[in-house]
Amino acid sequence: MTIILQILGIAFGLSFLIFIHELGHFTVAKLCGVRILTFAFGFGPDLVKVIHKGTKYCIKLFPFGGMVAMAGEDPDSATGDKGEFLSLPWYKKIFIAFAGPFSNYILAAILFAMIFSLWGVSQVSPLPQIGGVVDQQAAQQAGLVPNDIIKSINGKSVNTWADIAETLEDKADKNTVFVIERGTYSFNVNVNVGKNPVTNLGIIGIYPKVIKQNISIFKSIEYGARSAIVQTTLTISYLADKIVTFEKPDISGPVGIMQVMAKATKDGLENYLTLIAIISVALGLFNLFPLPFVDGGMIVLFFVEGIRQKRIGLKVIQTYNTIGIIIIGMIFVFATYNDLIRLGIGNFFK
Repeated sequence: MTIILQILGIAFGLSFLIFIHELGHFTVAKLCGVRILTFAFGFGPDLVKVIHKGTKYCIKLFPFGGMVAMAGEDPDSATGDKGEFLSLPWYKKIFIAFAGPFSNYILAAILFAMIFSLWGVSQVSPLPQIGGVVDQQAAQQAGLVPNDIIKSINGKSVNTWADIAETLEDKADKNTVFVIERGTYSFNVNVNVGKNPVTNLGIIGIYPKVIKQNISIFKSIEYGARSAIVQTTLTISYLADKIVTFEKPDISGPVGIMQVMAKATKDGLENYLTLIAIISVALGLFNLFPLPFVDGGMIVLFFVEGIRQKRIGLKVIQTYNTIGIIIIGMIFVFATYNDLIRLGIGNFFK
């Protein structure tokens, strides 16, 4: 039953994200006067279809993703007639291309806001109370457990979490006496403090308690928008650092994404919605990268068209898209290879 729930969670999550992306393209294309040939949820044969004002709206057999087919978006079929995508002014084509990624960002901000509104904002407690212990680290080996309160270290009083870190700095590789409060009683425990391999400072393998704070709906909306921006900043910073240092980025492909979605489905609704929001940001950001064939690449192409004040030739667009498909295919293979090496196919539903 759990595996079925995980499969449904993956199918719904991926389909919903792609559908929202395509809905953005569809909405702005309609506003710009483009004839929409098909707007579909899923792929494969049609299960249900309705034709309204020349547009086929349908639900397809396999519920993964969605698609919008616009008249004249394919250079092979473009005739130059009014109502075709490639016949639009350059700025309208940019609006349509941008609408897909923007919709993913709007979705992410809404989901983050909903999560903050329902479950509150997570904040690190300033108290010297253990929120969790790291396996095989000094704290676990000494018998410390979550919710223990550290009262003193080697006779020095501890009042905040910052006091713990400060007191342990020069205790690396030393046997240290902790006074611990657990429930209604206190006791002493000897801890062999470990060493951070990077900073050489003392550590024992604990992390602070996280508390939830309820916030207003208006604050939830503000935090939701900020969270989408923070996710974008972190991703760009990570990729930029890898490029500067010539290191291979640890990116996930479809296999990795489905694996973490399967786990999030099992971990509860809050974790699942949080992951959907994070993936929505990633999907929007990737589509804004200036790669041929994806939305960002098309925005660059049409921006050049605006600067030149001359329509890009259909052959140029065809070549541009072909290069993009090759690049995206290479990224897909690289990411999938990373997933299989890192996860192992037998660990998928763990």
